[in-house]
Amino acid sequence: QVQVVESGGGLVQPGGSLRLSCIASGSTFSINAMTWYRQAPGKQRELVAASTSGGSTKYADSVKGRFTTSRDSAKNTVYLQMDSLKPEDTAVYLCNVNAVVGTLRYSYSYWGQGTQVTVSS
Repeated sequence: QVQVVESGGGLVQPGGSLRLSCIASGSTFSINAMTWYRQAPGKQRELVAASTSGGSTKYADSVKGRFTTSRDSAKNTVYLQMDSLKPEDTAVYLCNVNAVVGTLRYSYSYWGQGTQVTVSS
């Protein structure tokens, strides 16, 4: 079992910045990827930024150049630095952890509860 907890959301004015954190914990596991998604009311969940254990990253076109994701492998933590925030960035931001638990022969995805980001003047 892997527990995933996001934090760092809040209310910010347009042009402001926030830094989100996602921490994975539990029994022995090996993380393949940690990925940020977001979901706004009436819209589909979309991938925001992804980071794999190999160090590769990818971003949604809508956030490229404004958001940066990074990982601290020793702490099983991934961060999302969000700059130049826009009202359309308002959403619940969710962290997904893809991991292999113990000696199992497959990987599974675990979701956090989400953290609310609101961008408004």
